[in-house]
Amino acid sequence: MRVIFMGTPEFAVPSLERLVLNQYEVVAVYTQPDKPAGRGRPLVFPPLKKAAIALELPVVQSVSFKKPEVVAQLADFHPDVIVVAAFGQILPQSVLDIPRYGCINIHPSLLPRFRGVSPVAAAILAGDEFTGVSIMLMDKGLDTGPILAKEQIPISSQDTTGALTAKLSQIAAQLLLEVLPRWVRGEITPQPQNEAEATYCGPISKGEGEIDWHLPAVEIWRRVRAFQPWPGCYTKWRGRRLKIIEVVPLPEERTYDVG
Repeated sequence: MRVIFMGTPEFAVPSLERLVLNQYEVVAVYTQPDKPAGRGRPLVFPPLKKAAIALELPVVQSVSFKKPEVVAQLADFHPDVIVVAAFGQILPQSVLDIPRYGCINIHPSLLPRFRGVSPVAAAILAGDEFTGVSIMLMDKGLDTGPILAKEQIPISSQDTTGALTAKLSQIAAQLLLEVLPRWVRGEITPQPQNEAEATYCGPISKGEGEIDWHLPAVEIWRRVRAFQPWPGCYTKWRGRRLKIIEVVPLPEERTYDVG
């Protein structure tokens, strides 16, 4: 099976690696452009690009599917299926129509809950007891396509967005290997999402990391976990900015004097 894989962050890496390990023919990896980071602002490769180079796979970047020549280039790879994991773009119908088995998206939430770009942080912020991975057949909407499979896991009291995303990335990779051959053989009937249960989560801004000490302790605790590793939580004290790495909510109200 000829596969095009699209993704950008670390979450996408295990799924790509597992496809290659299981001898799927990954004909191209599409990812977002390199971005400046750190002191001196050197260009840094996206995690998926690093993985693709290590696996000696062709990499395509800086793409806009509004350009016909970019869509034509993708079609020239003759993919049987396109697998998407946190790519960062909504695919137009001209791309969705290319592979004969469609475009499959791996999403780290239990859809239709938390459609959008920050579902792992959103689940922690909401105090959800469970989250998971959904694999869906893509349409033109934002995470609105019919579901092929889901897998649920509990959210522990120690989970941060970084730790929980790492767990979900491994579950996603295994679930993809189970779903893909069954989908191609016609053994899965896509299940439409219940629009009445749909919720959305937008991007997180850097400013959301500042702690509002008027919030309940449990909510502050969730925010510190949800915003780890990015944007990170902080507060201001005596003209200095202090990073908040970890907090624990106390079981009852207490008053402390801060010198």
